[in-house]
Amino acid sequence: MKETNEKDRELSVVFWRYLWSSILISLSASVGTVVDGIIVGNLIGEDGVSAVNLSSPMIQLLFTISLVVASGAGMLIGFALGQKDGRRVRYIFTLSMVASLLVGVLFTGAGFYFSDSITRAFCHDDYLFTYTHDYLKVILIGAPSFMMLWEISAVIGVDGSPRLASLAIIVDNLVNLCLDIVFIEYVGWGIAGSAAATVVGHLVGILIMLRHFKGKGNSLTFSLTHDKPEFLNIVLQGAPLAIASVCLTLLLVSANHAFLSAKGQNGIFVFAVCMNLLQIYNMYISGTCRTLQSLGAVQIGKNDDHAFSLILRKSFLFITVSMAVTCLLICLFPGVISRAFGADSPEVIAECNHVFRIFAVSFIPFCYIYLIMIVYKLYKQDCMALFISFALSLTVVPVLLLFFHYAPQYLWYSYLVAYLLEIVAIFVLHKLTHARLSL
Repeated sequence: MKETNEKDRELSVVFWRYLWSSILISLSASVGTVVDGIIVGNLIGEDGVSAVNLSSPMIQLLFTISLVVASGAGMLIGFALGQKDGRRVRYIFTLSMVASLLVGVLFTGAGFYFSDSITRAFCHDDYLFTYTHDYLKVILIGAPSFMMLWEISAVIGVDGSPRLASLAIIVDNLVNLCLDIVFIEYVGWGIAGSAAATVVGHLVGILIMLRHFKGKGNSLTFSLTHDKPEFLNIVLQGAPLAIASVCLTLLLVSANHAFLSAKGQNGIFVFAVCMNLLQIYNMYISGTCRTLQSLGAVQIGKNDDHAFSLILRKSFLFITVSMAVTCLLICLFPGVISRAFGADSPEVIAECNHVFRIFAVSFIPFCYIYLIMIVYKLYKQDCMALFISFALSLTVVPVLLLFFHYAPQYLWYSYLVAYLLEIVAIFVLHKLTHARLSL
């Protein structure tokens, strides 16, 4: 018993070390996104904030493809490290790095040759088209920096350098925010300067993380020698998170269209700020999921159910407390938030006060659903994980469209209604699955 308690304390120390490092990564990224929006809103105006939000489906698509590779590779590397299979670790690492770089280069080509067509797919408003195009073209050209940043941070985190990854992301966002002001205000690049600052920040973050590969304890070296192909396994492991992200991309496109059509330019600005607020929740859920995946995969590789259960309990406790505090702060200070993003008209501020409180509550079930999906994946219940991946955002689309066509005055409630329906569906399917297995 004494030995078990000592192991639990040691695991708790490791859990919190990983969690806070992961939270710092997510904190820096989330705060960077939010402050970036504040800078754009104050230096360019509400149209700049709207343009960045209209471009967000493409950034989400980049993130989706990265998730297929980075998340899948990170989980498999965790399993292999737990099994002390260094040969497999090196092979998976090599495949994931090459795939991420190649995908990034393909997006760069799309930025040079198809930026007009891609922008038109995301923005049907002629007034906002130029803003959106200028921002989106730079993001596409700099796509390799996005892909490699997310890939390297995922693999070095599970290989024992979560603090280095968090330091790199923090510096990345500090560089981004400083260059935002320089490129927009002093160089005169406008909204394109904001995108350029993001790309340069990512490149700096990548350079910092390369230090991991000089360390003596580094398990990540390049090798294409292995007994069997692993790329399909990488894709399958990353599929639930990637599918969830694909669905989120489709949701962003649908939501941008619905809110712009139903609520006008003021509506798309309010929705854009809500998506920035989601970054605060995303800070906690991303950090918690990263920790759960990294440590959970290693414990499952060791067949240590007790240790995995301990990590699971701590993850749910942390996410519950952090979401409750965030929701309370947003509900208490909606006016401060709207003014920080450059809102100045009483009409827009009043709408923000109403909508922010709705979305603050709506994001709570979203976070629980996302965390539950990771749990199902770690328990190798792939069907449930895939169902949640699809349902996480696709459920919102039909609910959103129903409100848009039949009750546009209640359109802001579509996210909350959809997520509550998803929780009910997950509960029912879980009961039915376990009832069938017990027969």
